[in-house]
Amino acid sequence: MTELKIKKGSSRKSAYDLRDFHSHEIQRHTLAVIVDNEAGVLARVIGLFSGRGYNIESLTVAEVDHAGHTSRITIVTTGTPHVIEQIKAQLGRIVPVHEVHDLTVEGAAVERELALFKVAGTGEKRVEALRLADIFRANVVDATLESFIFEITGSSEKIDAFADLMRPLGLTELARTGVAALSRG
Repeated sequence: MTELKIKKGSSRKSAYDLRDFHSHEIQRHTLAVIVDNEAGVLARVIGLFSGRGYNIESLTVAEVDHAGHTSRITIVTTGTPHVIEQIKAQLGRIVPVHEVHDLTVEGAAVERELALFKVAGTGEKRVEALRLADIFRANVVDATLESFIFEITGSSEKIDAFADLMRPLGLTELARTGVAALSRG
């Protein structure tokens, strides 16, 4: 009998979960949590993370159904596969939580983030900042004689790359919204 050549975790269509939950590899996961829109729910969800020492890289919250009074919390976190499974299980046990989706393992997802950059500069640095903003499709939302405020939307990596290029040109302030994500299809 020949051995099957299946990479661990390579098939989401398989009836068998081949991921190694004892792996110590740190992974980045995006979780979408649907909760009741009521006072204290966000504190309970965040308390779960802080109480157990889990890290949150990004957190975005907004009401998504006014009639149903539900909100969507999008959390980007890191951990070993075992820790991620613990987080999902513990989130699912909180009473106001309706659904927990791990967008990282459920299939392809679209992730976007919005950021505002204040860049101060004159002369060539000012011209270069405008040229780079055009390449990155960043919009100028405010301009003075001493500075610009750029608005950029895209993946976290795109925003990081834009920040790295703007630092030597006079980046003075940066504000980021956090990741908003939806599964595709």
